[in-house]
Amino acid sequence: MKKMVWLLGLATMSLAACETYDAGDSDQPTPFIKQLPKGVLEIAAPYQDLEAVRIDPSTGCYVYQHVGPVETTFLPLRTETGSPICTRKL
Repeated sequence: MKKMVWLLGLATMSLAACETYDAGDSDQPTPFIKQLPKGVLEIAAPYQDLEAVRIDPSTGCYVYQHVGPVETTFLPLRTETGSPICTRKL
């Protein structure tokens, strides 16, 4: 009898783990800048994804979302010479 109770409890927990939950509002604003300033667009190196750019609050520099084969991370937005593009002097 105890084995049956354990089996049913385990089966219930296993099925509950497969449940997907709605995160709530899908109308939440994206953390990315919708339209970059013209000056930033002119000096940014061409190999960077300019669709997913935000400002890093700790440095004040622009960072873009790089989606790699293993992980997704934020990298500094750079000019063609390699300098970071920032909103304030470092």
